Order: sequence, then C-alpha cells, then structure tokens
Amino acid sequence: MLEPGTDFDDNNSDPPLSAQDDIIESDIELDNADVVEPDNDPPQKMGNPSAEVTEEQRYSHSLPRMEHLLINSFQYCFPPALLFVLPSVSFGNLNFLFSASIFMKLKKPNAAIRDADTALKINPDSAKGYKIRGMSRAMLGLREEAASDLHVASKLDFDEEISIALKKVEPNANKIEEHRRKCERLRKRKEQKRSPIKTETPIKKESKKLKPRFKKHYLL
Repeated sequence: MLEPGTDFDDNNSDPPLSAQDDIIESDIELDNADVVEPDNDPPQKMGNPSAEVTEEQRYSHSLPRMEHLLINSFQYCFPPALLFVLPSVSFGNLNFLFSASIFMKLKKPNAAIRDADTALKINPDSAKGYKIRGMSRAMLGLREEAASDLHVASKLDFDEEISIALKKVEPNANKIEEHRRKCERLRKRKEQKRSPIKTETPIKKESKKLKPRFKKHYLL
C-alpha cells in the first residue's frame, strides 16, 4: 500500500500493480485549511415555510439586512439569537436561507446544509441556497459536491464570493476526480491480471465432418 501523501502523478503514469492493493483518498495531497469538524446540533425551531412573501417583507427581511441586525444586536451570541429570531421569521424560504447563512458563518456546516436543503426544496432556483450549501460542503471536505453546488449558484446569480470559493474548491475536486479515474484503471488492470487466460479447445476435425448419409435399400 502506498504511504499517505505519496504522489504518483509523475509523468502522468499509474503506479505499479504491486503497490496498489489499497488506494484511498488520503493518498491525495489536499488543501484542508478551511475544513472544520462536523457539527451535530439539533434543528432550530423555524417559522412557517409555506407563508407568502410580499415585496416589502422581502426587502425588510433580506439576508444581508437580517444578518447585520442580528450580528449587531446580539454581539455574535448566535445560538440564543437564533432561538429568539427564527420562530418569528415566517417568510417562505427566507428564514431557512437566513439561518443557513448564519450557521455557515458560525462554522456549523451540517446545520447550514440542512436549512439550505429545505430552502432549495421551497425554491429550487435559489442561488443563495446553492451558494450556502456549496460553501458549507467545502467546510466538511466534500469538494466535488461543493464544486457542483457552486457552479449551479454561479449560473443562477454569479458573485465574487462564489468565484473565490470555486477557486479554493476546484483544484481539490479535480485531484479527487483524477485519482478516481486512476484507481478505476488500476482495478481493471488487476482484474485482467488475476482472471485466468481462457484458451479455446481445438475443435476435432471429426466433429466438423458431416455424418455420411446412408441410402436405405428395400428388398423387393
């Protein structure tokens, strides 16, 4: 087995079969600077997700505005602040996007992903939902899933923050994809090496010959 951190990209060649009994993701050198420990907090009580949203409510409860008010009012005491605010926020998917955004800032990616999932069920075209979920997945080291979400978010509503997140995520996602392709090639090579060589049994000439036809003779 290769030692963790072993690089086998030299000359874009695959490692020898003898060293390939077990290749795991830890063999790839990834940037884990922004990866955090997963959180397991219970879901917060939320408002009514099916409530109608007016333009006035959409403005007064816009995510940047709500985040600013919450942060300045509670001086970053987020958990009690969320308990106080979220049940009163009953404006469709805005409450879930709001809580997901706050959880992401708190570095609680699982909670952020959970609420972003709910927001995306209500509005599948929410760029903010994909953005938050993608950035939160990146915090958990889910690079490929994060890149997928961030690409969708950039298509829906591109911004500089998404661009920065993609620049961090994509190199790792590409390494994992290339690693997976190499592992697949190695598995196929090992299967071919282990499978017995099948030799065709020569067909006997006699079996190829047609049986002679005998004429029946009848006695008169």
